Amino acid sequence: MPMLTARRIPLIPLLLLAACLIASVAVGSVFIPPTTLLGLLGARLSGQTIPADWQPFAAIIFDLRLPRTVLIALTGAALAGSGASYQGLFRNPLADPYLIGVASGAGLGAVLAMSVRWPYTLWGLLAIPTFAFLTALLTVLVVYQLARVGATLPITNLILAGVAISSFTTALTSYLMINASGELRRALVWLLGGASQTGWQPVLVIFPFILVGLGILASLGHALNVLQFGDEQAQQLGLPVNRVRWLVILAASLTTAAAVSFAGIIGFVGLIVPHTVRLIWGPDYRRLIPLSIVNGATLLLCADILARLVLAPREVPVGIITAMAGAPFFLWVLRRAKQQNYW
Repeated sequence: MPMLTARRIPLIPLLLLAACLIASVAVGSVFIPPTTLLGLLGARLSGQTIPADWQPFAAIIFDLRLPRTVLIALTGAALAGSGASYQGLFRNPLADPYLIGVASGAGLGAVLAMSVRWPYTLWGLLAIPTFAFLTALLTVLVVYQLARVGATLPITNLILAGVAISSFTTALTSYLMINASGELRRALVWLLGGASQTGWQPVLVIFPFILVGLGILASLGHALNVLQFGDEQAQQLGLPVNRVRWLVILAASLTTAAAVSFAGIIGFVGLIVPHTVRLIWGPDYRRLIPLSIVNGATLLLCADILARLVLAPREVPVGIITAMAGAPFFLWVLRRAKQQNYW
């Protein structure tokens, strides 16, 4: 896949991601020393017998923390990659899955699927990202049509349309939750963001969706570069604009829906990460999207670790942590966009 080439991903982001992966598995109510963690991983991968004194740690790592860590990393990668792609597609610095309502739309679809009470099996869980993808796709199309003015997409229109549609879908989601009983009431914690599901089944369900979606987005880096010149000039340069636009919308909506399905609505990752990557490594989408994917996973892992530590032994939903960091960042980006005449 294009996103994995060393030419496009410097070494430091990969090392930071590796460190965060280890820290995420090690940190918790029971701290697991990194040496023990690496020894257990090595024993499991090589098929060796796990020592008796490591057995309690093995259950914690392989049944609880490792699936959660992988789920959080996939979610961060999906949100950051789709955020960078939306910004390139709309040529708008504030096009983020959370701000334009796509995440809320996906959340509505996920709660709809939960209300049907599919069995907790691999095939039953597939209904959640499928419903989420359909409602996310519908949401982004509605927001785009409401915000567009001729061939332009003003920031004010995009934000207002996103807020309006997000409020509407959130209201429908809240209505479903109020009228639900039993398992669906747990969706309240899920909506605040975090890995509320346990085990490997949610990871296995969303992994193909995110892999395909991010693979498509990473391969469209050059096309997004050309789109920055405008639709008319991009067509003159031989770019099939409509085809590229639909591919980006479908792939970005797919990854957002998969991320929201089991990790909840987590805001501002798709805003913070692409802007930070753009400031450090430049605006070339051939590098911007792969680097956003890697750094998105790192950022959300750091937020999840902080969510576990800030009120330990209680856990804060990770969506609250990202919102506290993202809101000031959003105001800074909004001010910067105004100064650079994005309006």
